[in-house]
Amino acid sequence: MDNCICFDLEGPLTPQDNAYDLMKLFPGGDRVFEVISRYDDLLALEGREGYEPGDTLALIVPFLVLHGISEADIAGLADRATLTGGAARLVTWLNDEGWQVFCITTTYKQYATKLTRRMGIAADNIACTPFPLDSFHQMLCKEDTALLQNMEREILTISGDDEVIKQKLDHFFIGELPMTGPGRAMAKVRPIGGRRKVAFLNEFTQRCDVPLARWVVVGDSITDARMLEAVKKAGGLAIAFNANLYALPYATMSLASTSINDLAPVLAAWRTCGRDGAEEMVREKEKAGGKESREHFHWLSDRKDIADVISLHRGIRRLVREEAGKLG
Repeated sequence: MDNCICFDLEGPLTPQDNAYDLMKLFPGGDRVFEVISRYDDLLALEGREGYEPGDTLALIVPFLVLHGISEADIAGLADRATLTGGAARLVTWLNDEGWQVFCITTTYKQYATKLTRRMGIAADNIACTPFPLDSFHQMLCKEDTALLQNMEREILTISGDDEVIKQKLDHFFIGELPMTGPGRAMAKVRPIGGRRKVAFLNEFTQRCDVPLARWVVVGDSITDARMLEAVKKAGGLAIAFNANLYALPYATMSLASTSINDLAPVLAAWRTCGRDGAEEMVREKEKAGGKESREHFHWLSDRKDIADVISLHRGIRRLVREEAGKLG
């Protein structure tokens, strides 16, 4: 059997959130990002036409331009980024065992390519968001600067009310920004999230001539939900790792752990015995129970109530991802 596995990057393979860390490079940027990230969740849950989960990476472009953030800054964060516990070991083992390892991530290309190279994932097996940030700086004029500065100050006063967030940011992103230089720059960025992740996954399946029913995918958030759902429906193995409530309902199984290498026995069972083997292994581990912050497995395919699973993942997600763990 051909063995193909596809990871999301941020969460499963690195605890960092690159866009969040980029916004932290200027004062108040973390709060601006948190509000825009919540706006992203609201638009995705609303199902707004043409919007995909993860389009946050386009929405923050004007503010990155405003503060002179560069492509070198993105690459620099990649150099300093840590890996999720057990990630390097797991990818090495998968490569040694003959698996084809892929990564589909919303993350900017300058960040994704550096981190996946460190882990030994082939460049041809990566899909990520192209981001010519340096070329956007010349699109900022004096009037645009004033508009962005005013909006930034307004965002910093928002208390967290979803209706207020949606109203104010709709007015800015739909009513004020499109005809500006930063607005045109933002329109050029197409983050790889939601349906776009599924599209790239389908491209990889065609290239490998391996149907979705024989794929494993690993994700953790709303940007991965459609990818997890597609593989689950096809009969493949959709794994939610330290996931949030937007991803868990779409997974075949889940793991909450400080080490993603805990997946190795399940993947070995999948390789030799397929879905039935993986289910048997997960159910055995679920019955045995986790060990502190490790090996909390759940088979979700036929599970109705996952409230306890969501709560468990929330705690370990925050432990592993720290500040980034609170993002949707």
